[in-house]
Amino acid sequence: MSQAGSICENLVIGGGLAGAMAALRLAAAGREVVLLEKERGEHHKVCGEFLSPEAVSYLKEAGVDPISLGAVGVDSLRLCAKKTVIQKRLPFLALSLSRSILDRALLVRAAEAGCEIRRGVIVEGLSVTGDSWKAQLGDGGLTNARNVFLATGKHDLRGWSRPPGKHGDLVGFKMHWRLRPEEISEMRGAMDLFLFENGYGGLSLVENETANLCLVIRKSRLQQVGGWRELLRALTEENTLIAKRLENAESLWARPLAVSSIPYGYISDRDDGVWRLGDQAAVIPSFTGDGMAIALHSGALSAEMCVAGRKPSDYHRDLKIQLAKGMRAATWLSRAMVSRTGQRMAPIVIPLLPQPIGWIARFTRIPAKALVPAF
Repeated sequence: MSQAGSICENLVIGGGLAGAMAALRLAAAGREVVLLEKERGEHHKVCGEFLSPEAVSYLKEAGVDPISLGAVGVDSLRLCAKKTVIQKRLPFLALSLSRSILDRALLVRAAEAGCEIRRGVIVEGLSVTGDSWKAQLGDGGLTNARNVFLATGKHDLRGWSRPPGKHGDLVGFKMHWRLRPEEISEMRGAMDLFLFENGYGGLSLVENETANLCLVIRKSRLQQVGGWRELLRALTEENTLIAKRLENAESLWARPLAVSSIPYGYISDRDDGVWRLGDQAAVIPSFTGDGMAIALHSGALSAEMCVAGRKPSDYHRDLKIQLAKGMRAATWLSRAMVSRTGQRMAPIVIPLLPQPIGWIARFTRIPAKALVPAF
């Protein structure tokens, strides 16, 4: 906690991928950085846990090797709608690794670079006075800073809520499973993307042969279905592949993680002096597998521009330009994937297209020229 009257140069609120990357890069550039993370230890988050080549590149530049942490390779996509299953090669090799392990590794690197990390600290409010920011902490204390990087992920800081986005009527769930050995064997190297009424999701292996199930569903359908158990029952009744995968599978948590009102399609363009990172800056539909790459990219870009003396408004403008095209395409596809027409047409149209997965990947990724090299 800051001493009365003292002001730190850079305050990062949130210790996920975006916050840790910004903190690491600022510290590596010789800047004073304090990172506040509300959780006391490693923890899971609602996330598809898919690492695109762009994300892997950023992690390796940061000194984090996903393979050494147990990441699993993914080179194909298996789409299932009701009883129809279509498998396509990805145009790149991706990886899959749980967020609890990945976030911890990146925070370790940030600390090694010189960032001061304070765990178990809850920020309850944020205000500006003159040329400095004041973060009100849960224990009644204060932290003052010249620059604030807001990286609280899918959860908004009180008083700093995001708008609903272009496709904001979805609820997300995540659960880790232990599948039967034969299902684990079938899943190696592939991600299952499945469609069900008013929703879609993905299932992939992460480290230790654990399967990560992550899905989104329209609020109205969830209210009709009921709770988690009822949702699983409906899902397995509607989708034969997921029914097969989860048959006699063991859920590894007592209850799923959940997040409501995900603002898909949102890109921040605010000019209030705060550097917004990760999901606080942009929320792309999860089926694209680009969410973690965008988090890492926003952290790297904000740090570079801050060190160069640029303003948060400059950063938000540049980031929006870089992401706008892919966000439009991804949001349109996401809407189609939860619609009755889109789900009926997908199994028919995709096999007729020469490279559908390559097209989606090409139009929803961060442009290569926008990636920020290490200092």
